[in-house]
Amino acid sequence: VYEQEGVFIHSSCGKNDDQDSLIPGVLRVIEKENEVIVDWKPVDDTLDTSNILCAGKDSSSVVEWTHTPKEKCSRGADRPSSYEAEWDMVTTVSFKKKPHSNGDAATHANGESKWSFLFSLTDLKSIKQNKEGMGWSYLVFCLKDDVKLPALHFHRGNSKLLIKCLEKHVVLNESPQDKRILLVNSQNKSLSQSFENLFDEPSYGLLQKLKKDPYTVTMGRFSKVTNYIFDSFRLSDPSTQRRPPSEMADFLNDAIPGLKINQQEEPGFEVITRIDLGKQPEVTRREPVSAEEWAKNMDSEGRILNVDYIKRLIFKGGLCHTLRKEAWKYLLGYFPWNSTKEERANLQKRKTDEYFRMKLQWKSVSEEQEKRNSRLRDYRSLIEKDVNRTDRTNKFYEGEDNPGLILLHDILMTYCMYDFDLGYVQGMSDLLSPVLYVMENEVDAFWCFVSYMDQMHQNFEEQMQGMKTQLIQLSTLLRLLDSGFCSYLESQDSGYLYFCFRWLLIRFKREFSFQDILRLWEVMWTELPCQNFHLLLCCAILESEKQQIMDKHYGFNEILKHINELSMKIDVEYILCKAEAISMQMMNCKELPQAVSEILGIESSSVTPDSDTGEDESGAVLSCPTSLYQSISPPVIAANGTRDSTQQMSDTQSLTPA
Repeated sequence: VYEQEGVFIHSSCGKNDDQDSLIPGVLRVIEKENEVIVDWKPVDDTLDTSNILCAGKDSSSVVEWTHTPKEKCSRGADRPSSYEAEWDMVTTVSFKKKPHSNGDAATHANGESKWSFLFSLTDLKSIKQNKEGMGWSYLVFCLKDDVKLPALHFHRGNSKLLIKCLEKHVVLNESPQDKRILLVNSQNKSLSQSFENLFDEPSYGLLQKLKKDPYTVTMGRFSKVTNYIFDSFRLSDPSTQRRPPSEMADFLNDAIPGLKINQQEEPGFEVITRIDLGKQPEVTRREPVSAEEWAKNMDSEGRILNVDYIKRLIFKGGLCHTLRKEAWKYLLGYFPWNSTKEERANLQKRKTDEYFRMKLQWKSVSEEQEKRNSRLRDYRSLIEKDVNRTDRTNKFYEGEDNPGLILLHDILMTYCMYDFDLGYVQGMSDLLSPVLYVMENEVDAFWCFVSYMDQMHQNFEEQMQGMKTQLIQLSTLLRLLDSGFCSYLESQDSGYLYFCFRWLLIRFKREFSFQDILRLWEVMWTELPCQNFHLLLCCAILESEKQQIMDKHYGFNEILKHINELSMKIDVEYILCKAEAISMQMMNCKELPQAVSEILGIESSSVTPDSDTGEDESGAVLSCPTSLYQSISPPVIAANGTRDSTQQMSDTQSLTPA
C-alpha cells in the first residue's frame, strides 16, 4: 500500500562525509489481511553464497552440514535428481561475512543485511520526526519493547505520505511533551488482555497465570491446578466446602469472553426440551483399509475411482500404516481426489519450490535483524519451547538433537512465514508432530499441515471464536443427548464444559496414544457421517464417564481432575463406535431440533414425518445414516470394544466397488 525509493540510513550518523556511510534502500508498507507490515531493505542486499553452509543430502535434509562451493549452490548445478535437491542451500544455519583486505572499503553485502528490518504495526510504539527545515526529513520508529530502529532519511521527500498511510491503520497522536513524537494508540488487544479485569487480588496467583496465557494453562495438566483453584475460591475459611454457585461460572465466562452457554432460557435461544432419541443402535467396525483395497480402487493413470466408497472404508476401519503416507494427502486436501499420478508429481514440484522459498525467508534473517523483529523472536521462542516438550515416546522424536525435532522446528517457523498474521500459538506443534511422523518428508508434511490448519485455524485466533462456538455447540448436543447429565454438570459449576477445551483445541492429541491418534484423525478427516463428528466424540467420552461422575457426586474440582486423568486411558475403537451410534441415533430422530440439525449439517427436521417411511408431508425423504454403510458389512469390533471372532468374511468380496 506504500512504496518509496531513496530512503537512506546514515550509518555514520554524520561523523564523516564518506559516501559509504549512506545506505540506500526501499521502504514498503505491506497490508496482508489483518496485518500491516513496515519493511525496509537495502537496494543491494545480497549474500555471499560461496560461504553458505549447505546440508548433505539425505532423507531429513538436516543431519550433516558441509561447506558447498558457490557453483554447486546455484540452481541447475550437478545435484541428485530429487525434486528437493536444488533447495539444499536453504537449510543454511549461518552466513560468513565476506572478508576484505585492510584499507579497502567494506562491501555492503553483509553490512546492508545488517540494517534490514521489518515490523508489524501492532508492535509500533511511537514515531519521531525531524524538525522542519533541518535537512532531509527523517523518521525514527520506536517499538513497544523500546527498540529504536535506525533513522530513515527521505532523500526524495514523501515522508508525510507515509504518515498518512499509517494513519489509515493506527491512531497517531502528538506527544504532550514533544510535538515531533507521534504516539501510537493501538486498538488491538492481545489474547491475554481478555482476562485483564479478573481477580486482581494477589491470592489468585494461578488465576493470574490463566488470564495471561489461557492456552498454556489449559494445555497443562488440569490435575495440577484444580486444587489451587478450589482453595482460592474457598479463600481462608476451611469450613467453606463449596464455592458460591455463580463464582466459578462467572470466572469461566470471563475467561473466554463471549462464551454464553444457555444454562437458562434466554431470548434468542432455541430451548431444547427433552426428546426421546430412542435406543442407541449397535455399531461395529472393520479392519483397516489394506494396500490391496486401495490399489483396486485406482485406475491406470492413478485416479481414485470411487471417492465416497474409499472414504466410507476409512471411516469404518481407518488405514493400515503403510497407506497413510499416501492417503493422508488426499484426506487433508493436499492431493485432489481426481488427480493423476503425473499431476500429483507436478504439484509436489511446485509446492517444493514454494516451501523452500518461504523457508529461505527466515533462514536468511540475521541475529541483528531478528532483534528488530519482535514477532519473529516471539514465534521462534514459543516454537523452541513447544518442540522441546514434544512427546518422546515415539522413536521418531527421541533424543535432543533428533532430526524429527529439527524438522518440527523448521516447518513451524516456515508456517509463520506462510501465515504471518496467525503466526505460532501453543498447541500447533501437537497437530504437526503426527503428520510429520507419517509423511517422513519435510515438504509434504508442511503442506499437509497447512491444509490441517485451514480446518483448525479458528481454534488459535486471538478472539478464540472457534473455541467459543464449539463449546456452545457441544453443550447443545450434550443437552439433547442427556439433559439430566447437563443439569448435574451445571449444578457443579461445570456447565461451561471448560474441561473439554484441550480436547477441542488440538483434536484429542493428548488424550490418546500416538498410534490411536493416527486412527482417530484419519476417521475424522473423512467428514463422515456428519459435520462436527469430533463433537460427538466428546459426547461419547462424557457419556461413558457420566455414571461415575454422578454416582460419586463429583464436584467441580473432582470433575476437572477426573476428565484430565482419562488421558491415555480411552479406548479409541470403543469411542468411535459410540460416537457413530450417537450420530445414527440423532439422525434417525424425527423431531431433531433445528439447532442440532445445523450443527450436524443434516436436513432440517422442522416438519415432523407422518410415518416410519422417513417421508414428511412434502414428500421429502429424511437422510438416514445407515445408507452410508450398506456396502460395508463385516462387523469386526463391537461397541463394547471386543472383537467378533465368529464372523469370517472375505473383505475383498464384500468391499468390491460397484
